[in-house]
Amino acid sequence: MSVVVEGLTKAYGRSRALDGLSFSAYQGVTGLLGPNGAGKTTLIRMLATALAPDGGTIRLLGMDSARDQAAIRRRLGYLPQETGYHRAFTVFEFVDYVAILKEMVDRRARHDEVRRVLAEVGLSDVSHKKIRALSGGMRRRVGIAQALLGEPALVLLDEPTVGLDPEQRLRFRELISRIGEDRTVILSTHQTEDVTALCARVVVLKGGRQVFEGTPAELRALADGHTWLSDERSGVLSWRTGEGLFRNLGDAPAGSRLVEPTIEDGYLLLLGGIPAGATR
Repeated sequence: MSVVVEGLTKAYGRSRALDGLSFSAYQGVTGLLGPNGAGKTTLIRMLATALAPDGGTIRLLGMDSARDQAAIRRRLGYLPQETGYHRAFTVFEFVDYVAILKEMVDRRARHDEVRRVLAEVGLSDVSHKKIRALSGGMRRRVGIAQALLGEPALVLLDEPTVGLDPEQRLRFRELISRIGEDRTVILSTHQTEDVTALCARVVVLKGGRQVFEGTPAELRALADGHTWLSDERSGVLSWRTGEGLFRNLGDAPAGSRLVEPTIEDGYLLLLGGIPAGATR
């Protein structure tokens, strides 16, 4: 296993961001799914060795995150939710700067590596453009490029598709799926579509705790027999579809018109409520 987390805790004052969290991850893409405030970013920062836990243990690539930070960081790629770009830098200059921070001291070898990761994310043609001149999607690709420097065995991506349009999101999914073919990727998201498209396994967080760990199919199966259509609201969770019918989640009444659930249905039932911004 590439990632083993046991009994992780973290508090900010009286608020507990993580509360006894435990999970594991293997080669491939594992999704961290949860609403805003569930503790995903706190966890990703801990896995990146950028934040120390109050309690519990983290083992990454067979090493202890508290004791072996330097060795872990050499094999780690990290895309934070907000990347601190030097906007006056060109694309090449920024990724080269990060490569220097990663202790790549041989200039020729370092530049070869910068060109390699830019090619991998499809940015070779804009490598000499200023960061400030790029679209949001291209800036996210720059972030992924710097995370891939040195061919890390573990890649951590915090909400990599947030704010992207549908075409950009599809391009990112293609890239992330390719990255996960031969290494471990932890993908933090609150979008069930990303999990459906990319993840072999998923961990659902709620209130800093792990409330589910398994495959996307197993998450979807939580809503088997609990998802139905009707002419009026009749579930614990219910909303009108584009066809004018209501999609309901909960304990289905006898004779209900049951339908095949989605991962989102299982996720909503697991959380026991509607995420912020949705309506009943």
